[in-house]
Amino acid sequence: MSDERSLPLGQTRAQPEPTINLEEDRHWWFSSRTAALLGVLDRFLEAGERPVLDVGCGAGNMFHHLRRYGPVVGVDPNPRPLAVARQRGYDVQQGSAEAIPWGDDTFGLVALLDTVEHCADDAAVLRECGRVCRPGGWLIVTSPAFMWLWSHNDVLNAHYRRYTARELGDKLRTAGFRVRYLTYNNFFVFPLAASLILLRSHAAQKPQLASPHFDEDAYQVEMEPVPPLLNSILTGVGQVEAALLRRVPLPFGISLIALVQKES
Repeated sequence: MSDERSLPLGQTRAQPEPTINLEEDRHWWFSSRTAALLGVLDRFLEAGERPVLDVGCGAGNMFHHLRRYGPVVGVDPNPRPLAVARQRGYDVQQGSAEAIPWGDDTFGLVALLDTVEHCADDAAVLRECGRVCRPGGWLIVTSPAFMWLWSHNDVLNAHYRRYTARELGDKLRTAGFRVRYLTYNNFFVFPLAASLILLRSHAAQKPQLASPHFDEDAYQVEMEPVPPLLNSILTGVGQVEAALLRRVPLPFGISLIALVQKES
């Protein structure tokens, strides 16, 4: 391990000023996920300077949101989005979620955001997140829900699986975490989204989106464009749901959020 990686986080290089209003943030899906994540995290964590790791960070599009909890570094196996992250001035390393290139007990918060479903050995990924997480530290996980919702989008994203809340919770406990909050999200859009997913699964024509898994020029999967009015409505629905998630978990949805804590 290099000397730089052994230094306290935040001393390796200056953290860039948070970037705001990425194009991704304007899309209702990302906007809703971010609002839900921050709502759950803010329920348990105060803003601070704890070191944060974004596993599967891609181009660093969540760095400016996670920065409220401390200085952020990232790891991702794909060099294409990492090149974009470095252009933005972010501290990122190339590496796998199954072998994270930092030492034991390094981070106060680990973010595993729509990443674990991409990994063949999800148990190994969760153990690695536990290894680099400090005793009493936190892991926030998001993933797609319900295998019966498997669709072309899962193929496009090179997913291995989708989870139920019980399955994800059991895997996190086995990895040595205590589940503090586990909920489905995208609850209000679930009837419409699930119906659309199931209809499209039987459609002959699939959405044509760029993906780093199939398109060498893409550094991340494109999101389907949404008409501005519908995007605004869905974004507002996501804000309402995020406010609700600050109080109670939701019984179903197209995605999952788990906030867990490493045993001290």
